[in-house]
Amino acid sequence: MTSAELVNDFLDWYLRANPVHAALAGAEGYDRTLGDFTEAGILAREQESRRWLERLQAAGGDGQGNPEPFEDEIDRELVMSTLRGGLAYEAWPAWRRDPSVYVGPIFNSMFGAFVYRLSSEAELVDAAVARLAEVPDVLAACRTNLDPALAAPLLIERGLGQARTARNFLTETIPGQVADEALRARLAAAAEPAAAAFDELVEFFEGFEATGTWRMGEELYSTLLREREMLGYGADELLKRGQAAYDELDAQMREIAVRLTGDSDDWHAAITELQDDHPATLEGMRAEYEAETARAREFVRERGLVTFAEGEECRVVPSPEFQRPILAVASYMMPPPLSTSRIGHFFVPFTPDSFTEEQVRQRLRTNARAQMPSIAVHEAYPGHHWHLSWMAGNPRRARQLFRTPYFSEGWALYVEKVMREQGYFTTPAQELAHLEFRLFRAARIIVDVSLHCGEMTIEEAEHFMTTKSSLTPGTAKGEVNRYCAWPTQAPSYLTGALEIDRIRDDYLAASRGDLRTFHDNLAGSGGLPLGLARRVALEG
Repeated sequence: MTSAELVNDFLDWYLRANPVHAALAGAEGYDRTLGDFTEAGILAREQESRRWLERLQAAGGDGQGNPEPFEDEIDRELVMSTLRGGLAYEAWPAWRRDPSVYVGPIFNSMFGAFVYRLSSEAELVDAAVARLAEVPDVLAACRTNLDPALAAPLLIERGLGQARTARNFLTETIPGQVADEALRARLAAAAEPAAAAFDELVEFFEGFEATGTWRMGEELYSTLLREREMLGYGADELLKRGQAAYDELDAQMREIAVRLTGDSDDWHAAITELQDDHPATLEGMRAEYEAETARAREFVRERGLVTFAEGEECRVVPSPEFQRPILAVASYMMPPPLSTSRIGHFFVPFTPDSFTEEQVRQRLRTNARAQMPSIAVHEAYPGHHWHLSWMAGNPRRARQLFRTPYFSEGWALYVEKVMREQGYFTTPAQELAHLEFRLFRAARIIVDVSLHCGEMTIEEAEHFMTTKSSLTPGTAKGEVNRYCAWPTQAPSYLTGALEIDRIRDDYLAASRGDLRTFHDNLAGSGGLPLGLARRVALEG
């Protein structure tokens, strides 16, 4: 068996074992189940993953003694890095620690199906009813599997916040997406037992006495950087790079602050003043992001920076209600890559309904008009939406299914710098905001590593993010909460952007093509670990 055939067999198994991911990716036939979340099911998947890794490590060549084709080798290395990362978590079992393992797939599968609409409304309802019937069992597994000695109170609180949104989401929001009255009534009725199961989960979380920690520790943190992200270094080196980048950006911002204010190099004060100019309402914020997204797309097209995927469209919409308690910043939902759709969704960070008027105002201040150009570039053009709609055209399933944030988030931050080089940011205020977003990502590196390696408390991290970046206290609280729950993700932005910068420099120095060709080829190759991305750009 060739390595390509082995990878293909693994992908078939992976889709069967992970039906929610399969359905969200647009694979047909996986949209009527949430999968097996029992302890036995989870341990069986881990055991099978280990066997697949052993087989893939032993593979290579075409089965006849010849070296394997370059692109097949990249696919195999991508799959192995994904498996290594997943298996590293055996020492830190998220399924015993974090409710999002159970709650997330329910929300995402229900929401994604009605956002993508890859089948008829009747078929969508049939599939949703089938998944809703499994919700009580999934949440029962959650209650059984969570270990009070391992689960951290912070993670339980995040799960509680999401669980409290479930009844309205399942019985009102999702049925509200259905036009046919009879189908809508059927879906609402099927949602009631699932909503009741979430009500029970809320009571469970409210009485759950978790005593575990969210701190991952340096050993596993470094293992993930080396094995999953293929960075070639661990937490200590990452922290040094983050601090060096922060210091360099801080100096640049001081220079621009003087240009902006005429006398002071206090960029923090300048950013705080810029944040006073913001949309008046959450809907006003969404509308202005929509206009900025259109401006960014036209600028990219005029400059010829990339090739656009046929039929691509980026819709700018409010963030879904189940995300609002746990995500305080803009986000993006890609087109399902195994489908023909190229429609993506830029989610504007609306607040939970429970927020006070002052909390809403602080969210609006963190999305000030000077900051909107960078955010629209990052989330839409030529950031996440362009990359992921273009990448979806890659015919290799491994590239469509697996990607790392160190590339995808790195790409979105890298193109912010490209747009600055091309003159997209037209005022000192926009330029300062652009640099502050890079500095914010450097601060994320420092805080994330320091939190998980035991060098910083949550309170110290929140203070750092409000004094060393422009985050308001409320947004900083949400951000730090996210870092605790999602170790190693926050450093991906600037780490990836700096590495893509270096790959571009080497690519252009070797006269392998122009900037547009570089962008099309590198981003079109997927969302590879950075070591593999370098190989594709310079060896492929």
